[in-house]
Amino acid sequence: MDFVIKVMPKGEIELPDEIKAQLCPGDEYQVSLIENSIVLKKIQKELDIKEWFRRLRN
Repeated sequence: MDFVIKVMPKGEIELPDEIKAQLCPGDEYQVSLIENSIVLKKIQKELDIKEWFRRLRN
C-alpha cells in the first residue's frame, strides 16, 4: 500500500493514520537513503524477560 505525505516548511512530515497505528512509543527505526527513496526499517531489539512476559499476557 502506498501513501502520499507532505513535507512541512520546517522539514516535518505528517504520517497517515494507517502508519501511525503501526508505531509504538520507544520504537526505533533505521533511516536509509536509497537512490530517490527514503527507507525506514524497524530496529528489532532483543526482549528482556520482563518484556517477554508482558507481551505474553497481552
